[in-house]
Amino acid sequence: MTNTTKPTSDATKPTFDSYEEFWPYYVAMHSRTATRWAHLTGTLTGLAISAYGLARGRKRYALALPLIGYGTAWPAHWFIERNNPATFGHPGWSLRGDRQMISMMLAGRDRELGEIAAKWLAENR
Repeated sequence: MTNTTKPTSDATKPTFDSYEEFWPYYVAMHSRTATRWAHLTGTLTGLAISAYGLARGRKRYALALPLIGYGTAWPAHWFIERNNPATFGHPGWSLRGDRQMISMMLAGRDRELGEIAAKWLAENR
């Protein structure tokens, strides 16, 4: 697979023509297991609290998903990965990537994510 990433004036924020091109980059921005687990934990905790609140008629609990989800994910990027969240440059695709990454983790495919990340980083750094 060839890299079709296009550099921009800010070399840390490449552009992509499709989600399929973006996906390996997204995974590479989550190259460390601890970062991926912070995403999984924050997202599932936020979902659980949001679902509980909505089931109890407390709509404000829906805010738990973005607050807890991003509140755990973003610091993991800064302190574990030492990068900026892909959400800052590609919010829609990042949300889709997060869903795909978490689905793979729940299916026991975390090692595969590590391999995708290592491959992208080896080809692009």
